[in-house]
Amino acid sequence: MKKVKVEDAVGMTLCHDITEMRDGFKGAAFKRGHVIREEDIPKLLDLGKRTVFIWQADAGEIHEEDAARRMAAMAPVEGAHYTEPSEGKVLLMADQRGMFRVDTELLRQVNSIGDLTISTLPDHHPVEAGARLASMRIVPLVTQEEQIIRAEELCKGRRLLDLRPYKFMKVGVIITGSEIYTGRIKDKFEPVVRAKLQKYPSEILGVTICDDDLDMIVAAAKGYLDAGADFLIFTGGMSVDPDDLTPTAIRKLGADIVSHGVPSQPGNMTLVAYLGDVAILGVPGAAVSLPTTIFDVLLPQIFAGDKLTKEDLVRLGDGGLCQLCKSCHFPNCTFGRY
Repeated sequence: MKKVKVEDAVGMTLCHDITEMRDGFKGAAFKRGHVIREEDIPKLLDLGKRTVFIWQADAGEIHEEDAARRMAAMAPVEGAHYTEPSEGKVLLMADQRGMFRVDTELLRQVNSIGDLTISTLPDHHPVEAGARLASMRIVPLVTQEEQIIRAEELCKGRRLLDLRPYKFMKVGVIITGSEIYTGRIKDKFEPVVRAKLQKYPSEILGVTICDDDLDMIVAAAKGYLDAGADFLIFTGGMSVDPDDLTPTAIRKLGADIVSHGVPSQPGNMTLVAYLGDVAILGVPGAAVSLPTTIFDVLLPQIFAGDKLTKEDLVRLGDGGLCQLCKSCHFPNCTFGRY
């Protein structure tokens, strides 16, 4: 680049955006490629620009906008798109709902390369269409092209970023408890579960209330499996009391228990299991009394097709304590990050 006084730059072409900030506005007052005119000089001086940079071709260097385009190209994401460069950066925008995933180790490696910076939403973050997912840019106006090439080599054959759409699932809901089965108290789980499942592409095959009877619970579950259920939700009977039979019933189905209990509050006694490809959740009572529990954290993972592992659940401990805010902002908060 060549540095030129603004008074001497009339007729020359800017090689970078010039940013203006005023009254809550931040944006480009002059875009890269703008040919400087005589009438531009007062505004440039008002913006504190006594000099501007004019591009001079120099082998081995790459401009910030070209670098941003190359960074976007090395991390394509289906179901999302990159904006055109502005002020040297590109943004990745979601075109659909889904679970945003980040290869955090690969991201660390790329961000360790000299001038490159990529910032993203957290891994495992549920997003809506229109959400900003990532931003990419280099810090200076130009950098050595060799840095971009190193990043491209790191990303070759790997998926730095991903947006996994939610899959349609058939769901069977089994509510246990003699007090509900006999009508002594009114069930409160069903409306909660229905409300949460409305956010995802799903069909509720049915809701069955069972007594504290092992064979009855197992029979209800098998009925939903025979009807083609992809996902079973059990509520009630999730504590360690001897008469809480839900975990035993899930084992009797032949399911593999990933974990009974997760390092997360509320929802500490949650059970995660799989019977082949069928996901199974045992949901404790906190889901009735609180707007957000670990149930809300795991639902988008399951609908995105992620098969949860013990390691995944253990990592919930960091960020696993809900702050119980008066006004819930989940998922835009610290809860459920891993």
